[in-house]
Amino acid sequence: MYELIGKELIAPEIWKIKVRAPHIAKAYKPGNFVIVLPHERGERIPLTVFDTDQENIYIVFQEVGKSTRLLGKMDVGDQIQDVMGPTGHEFPSQKFGNVVLVAGGVGAATAVPLGRHLHACGNQITTILGARNKDLVLFERELESISEKLIITTDDGSYGTKGFVTDALKEVLSTKLPDLVIAIGPARMMKAVSDLTKPSAIKTLVSLNSIMVCGTGMCGACRVGYGETTVLTCIDGPELDGHSVDWDTLLPRLNMYKEEETLSLSLMEKESR
Repeated sequence: MYELIGKELIAPEIWKIKVRAPHIAKAYKPGNFVIVLPHERGERIPLTVFDTDQENIYIVFQEVGKSTRLLGKMDVGDQIQDVMGPTGHEFPSQKFGNVVLVAGGVGAATAVPLGRHLHACGNQITTILGARNKDLVLFERELESISEKLIITTDDGSYGTKGFVTDALKEVLSTKLPDLVIAIGPARMMKAVSDLTKPSAIKTLVSLNSIMVCGTGMCGACRVGYGETTVLTCIDGPELDGHSVDWDTLLPRLNMYKEEETLSLSLMEKESR
């Protein structure tokens, strides 16, 4: 089992936890993620690795369903049933040139290690960081440190510029076309970014968060239509070409179990009263 040795609430219902997992920490590369089983009767959930050290991994997650709510309730010293990883493709070590990194919501946690990696490879980075409001703006300092320019947007205008990340991206694209755009965050946001960059044929990568079960490519739950074929996010992704993703089938699939997830969370909350 995996000991929870650190825990920090970084925004409402968003946690950064430190988990002792030396074998994962040593093998992790930017772009990888982990599959976490909070307890033996729970479900396996893919989560972002924000950082590592020699012995530990740092995971960022938001409480959105039963399993993440249970994980959020765990205390330092508790044992997590299982952590599998690192899985997914590592991000290439490549100098693309001018890169626009678009991060929405908790997607900022994935943007930080990717941004650090891109910066270390000599890329010039413009980061667009978006959130619903000021309280949910994540990792501003970390992203600013690796960016030539950091643009912050909030839906309600409580911080930065009022509007969406796509509004800021339109302005950036109107001045100079980048060599690469990377979008990380809610699926609808990533689709909107891909739609914006497609007419100019700007290489665009998205970090997919499709439904995932096994994390090894055997179950097929995370399959995504991709051009003329089908790929599995857990082994072929998570970063994939946004212009090749079949968004019309992916978006409905993300909501396939919404009713069951809501019921499960409701029952758990009733039992805990």
